Amino acid sequence: MSQAARICLIFFLQPVALGAWLPHIPGVQTTLGLTNSELAIALVGAPLGTLTTLLIAGRLAHWIGARRITLMFYPVFLVVMLLPFLSTSQWFLMGVLACVGSSMSILELGLNVLADEYEKRTGGKIMSKAHGFWSFGLLTGTLIGSTVAGFDLEPLVAGLAIAIVVQVIVLPVTVGLPVEPDVASNAQDTHGFRLPHPLLIGICVFTFGTTLVEGAIADWAAVFLRDTFAANPGLAGLGISVFSLCLATTRLLGDRLRQVATPGRLGQGLAIVGLSGIAVIWFAPDTLIALCGLGILGIGAALAFPLGVTAAAAVPGRSSASNVAVLSFIALLGFLVGPLSIGALADTYGIRTGLMILAPMIGLSLVLAPLLTVAQRRQGEKAESEAEANRNGREAA
Repeated sequence: MSQAARICLIFFLQPVALGAWLPHIPGVQTTLGLTNSELAIALVGAPLGTLTTLLIAGRLAHWIGARRITLMFYPVFLVVMLLPFLSTSQWFLMGVLACVGSSMSILELGLNVLADEYEKRTGGKIMSKAHGFWSFGLLTGTLIGSTVAGFDLEPLVAGLAIAIVVQVIVLPVTVGLPVEPDVASNAQDTHGFRLPHPLLIGICVFTFGTTLVEGAIADWAAVFLRDTFAANPGLAGLGISVFSLCLATTRLLGDRLRQVATPGRLGQGLAIVGLSGIAVIWFAPDTLIALCGLGILGIGAALAFPLGVTAAAAVPGRSSASNVAVLSFIALLGFLVGPLSIGALADTYGIRTGLMILAPMIGLSLVLAPLLTVAQRRQGEKAESEAEANRNGREAA
């Protein structure tokens, strides 16, 4: 199996367990007797765990390397992903979701650095494709979760089966990746505090707008279809599946799209598509049209994060891993803001109105998308400068 195929496979398998949990959110809400606002507070646990851990994740990547992170944290993530099914209260659910977010943040940082290192080492484009496989993994998980919910099966048993199968596959695939050099000795200085480059901050805010969309749909799509159209658990879970399918398919095409359009233009075009999806959701008269709106929104949200990762890795900073950690930290604030704001609005004005907070967030990404092209140009200028220096060195020799 090629290195690219190995990376895509571990991207695909990582979110299967997460996806299997998402369709069960409405059921857990009902079992625990939570209002939308109370559920929102519980769901904040995942982004809180993520954001807290990302404060040290960049340095951890320097110390042990992306391959070792993947080997160490894959089984940890799969185990903690079982805990939400054991929830007995709002605060218990919030705590275990914090553990999920913490382990997931380190694991996903390792995966993103693996993909970025592959692109730099080989010159091939894989970032968007890898995230496409991640989205298909999430889709696979949501379909499994929807089936389990629709047939009223035991979700904990299904989750345990997923964890065992995924770990059995992932271990040999990851071991087959190239062994990294001594990461700590080759890393740039990581001591002391240093403000992120202004361009990196802009790219992070661009990604924040669309990341909020992904988090909001993951947490609230099933609740939206249930409360607005009285969809049963299996049908409500399809909302996440349709969103994930359209998002994943677009990501598989993303590397080709990057070759025919600048990152800025591509980001702006997809943001407009995302705003169209929001409009369809607002005016949807039935479940079918609402599912179409979720699919359009998935297309619009597809490439923001992979484009952001590539752009962040090209911006000046301590290292690519540190820049990606900063990107993940700021972008994933969307997972913190989304559940709280949507839950509060949903209790007061209804879940459909609550989802409309996504429109200005996508608008923010639309405005900041040109910064992606600026980062691409800087990377090209840096590559040309290094090539010129190498030529001068050879001539001098």
